[in-house]
Amino acid sequence: MRIAEASLADPAVRDLIAFHQQDMEAMSPPGTSFALDLSGLSGGETTVLGAWEGEELVAIGALKRLGSGQAELKSMRTRPEHLGKGIAKAVLEALIDLSRAEGIARLSLETGTSDEFVPAIRLYTKYGFERGDAFADYVNGPHNQCYHLPLTE
Repeated sequence: MRIAEASLADPAVRDLIAFHQQDMEAMSPPGTSFALDLSGLSGGETTVLGAWEGEELVAIGALKRLGSGQAELKSMRTRPEHLGKGIAKAVLEALIDLSRAEGIARLSLETGTSDEFVPAIRLYTKYGFERGDAFADYVNGPHNQCYHLPLTE
């Protein structure tokens, strides 16, 4: 498996972003999905990483810099047929490494609360993310929760 920066011009990257956004909207009550579309992942503050097995894109994950030493994980998605292979773990590790290399002090994420989100939450908590206060424009509620990982001591 190879993990590298992904080009938003790549049709496979675009397709996986669209799949992720549609799936998040389908499993979340109206107004509670904050998955970014292609335009939301564009711009200098966001880096999208891809994971490839051979020539096949199997996962993506993004780092959105928020300023003041904080960044957010966005668009963490593994293709369903590749779940359970450790791909999400590898993408998460690469995003944490990128954050540390850039001197980011706190890495945060927003996720859902329903059963569909439990595997992702288990992965995040395994890496030290802890549930906490809302950040940026999020509000913790019955369908949303925020997690944070301090990267500096």
